[in-house]
Amino acid sequence: MLRYLTRITTDIGRDQAFSDLSRFDRAVEWDPGVADGTMLTPEPVGRGSRFGLRARFLGRTVPMEYEIIEFEPGTRVVLQAETPFVRSIDTITFASTPSASDSGNHKPEATVVTYDARLEPKGAARFATPLLALAFRRIGDRAAAGLRERLRAEPSR
Repeated sequence: MLRYLTRITTDIGRDQAFSDLSRFDRAVEWDPGVADGTMLTPEPVGRGSRFGLRARFLGRTVPMEYEIIEFEPGTRVVLQAETPFVRSIDTITFASTPSASDSGNHKPEATVVTYDARLEPKGAARFATPLLALAFRRIGDRAAAGLRERLRAEPSR
């Protein structure tokens, strides 16, 4: 299994960050590896919500249907997608921490977003694991950079 883990601290409140990132169709707004995204189930977002994404991977655009398999509002969301070649499990957790910009007696909270992406090659794709690992690292680095940029300012949603 391949893994990409990143932690990002933001001044955006935990509930707002959770609300924005649990709408996984919006990954197209921060992940350059996502060509487009659509919410496939009606609001509200929760366990069982599904999102159709078209991901760019190794020169191809691959359709992926993600489903929320765990949903703890404000704290944790786990999404899973499966194709004939890979299983993808993305776990995003949200925790409050004192802000680095604390001054005086007022202690605003920051949010630590932990993004843990796991990719499990299946079938013949298992033989390409070393190549997939390199590609997955590059894709993860670009997505993490986009996510950092996204979390710099309050989302408009």
